[in-house]
Amino acid sequence: MTGHAQEEMQRRCISLEAIETTLNSPQQITDEKEGRKCYQSIILKENKEYLLRIIVAQTEPKTIITLYLTSKIQKYWRNS
Repeated sequence: MTGHAQEEMQRRCISLEAIETTLNSPQQITDEKEGRKCYQSIILKENKEYLLRIIVAQTEPKTIITLYLTSKIQKYWRNS
């Protein structure tokens, strides 16, 4: 995890448990730019649904670039 990702985790109050759950069992994985993938899952926080998006560089080892919560689930969710 990059320093930026750790800062965002703390700043946005995203639990390590939510991150690990999403990385281990994502509800969806989408392709992003430049060899990156987005692991995402809908989570409940303060009785509201949010989409947790974790951008991961597909290097060895894989590295979390950034992560955030968004209420704009339909904007990012890919229907396949």
